[in-house]
Amino acid sequence: MAALQKYNNLTQRIITGIIGAAALIFGICFSEWTYFAIFFALVGLSLFEFYKLVGLDGMVPQKFLGIIIGLSIFSLTFFIEQETADPKYFFLVFPLAYFVFMIKLYKKFERKPFTNIAFTFLGVFYIAMPFSLLNIAVYENGFYNFEVILGLLLILWASDTGAYFAGTYFGRRKLFERISPKKSWEGFFGGAALAFLITFIYTQYFHTLENHQWYVIAILIIVGGTFGDLIESLLKRSIEIKDSGSALPGHGGFLDRFDGLLIASPFIVAYLEIF
Repeated sequence: MAALQKYNNLTQRIITGIIGAAALIFGICFSEWTYFAIFFALVGLSLFEFYKLVGLDGMVPQKFLGIIIGLSIFSLTFFIEQETADPKYFFLVFPLAYFVFMIKLYKKFERKPFTNIAFTFLGVFYIAMPFSLLNIAVYENGFYNFEVILGLLLILWASDTGAYFAGTYFGRRKLFERISPKKSWEGFFGGAALAFLITFIYTQYFHTLENHQWYVIAILIIVGGTFGDLIESLLKRSIEIKDSGSALPGHGGFLDRFDGLLIASPFIVAYLEIF
């Protein structure tokens, strides 16, 4: 990744995006196990990044235990949806989570232990839970189907890409200036237009879900993704940093890249399961 530093931000963004998208698409389409491995890594790396960020603001979350809890929730959800694990094993998460409280008894010099406990669980709820819900989406029809998760990602990427270019070249009216001064209504509608175009193309070739379901999902991704981006901007603004990390040149960190999915996925899964 260091070799990309000689390029400008847009070039870095394009190169990283192509490499990252290719790796994700290959992993998702190849098998359920490569899907599991990639998203298992994303959960762990995103949690690590989150705990590192809140540490910059003086918080002392339990990084190791928070990551273990998050990865356990993701793994158990996957194996339960795969029907290789009994749902009763999910109850193991709760005693594991309560170790967070017990360990704090042995931390003598922490000024605000319950604030740090809260940030430990915030990481799990904000990051691990949405990623874990994706396991329900990919097993929507009772078996692993890459079409669902691939469609979600393609629509999300289209929304992000359309918003980036429309906002860069045509952005005038501020969308939410208090939180993110660069975001504009033009960018929002540009992202929505490209997302709907990709949705239309996708429905011509993949039929795991009904066409109307894909369009509802597109709306949830466009709106939820926008709020996800704003929420992460609020987090970064509160810590006074520009990017959540530097692991992805041109994009920032893992939270910068997947923030929209974190907010959109609970709404998408709720829609698929209820309606």
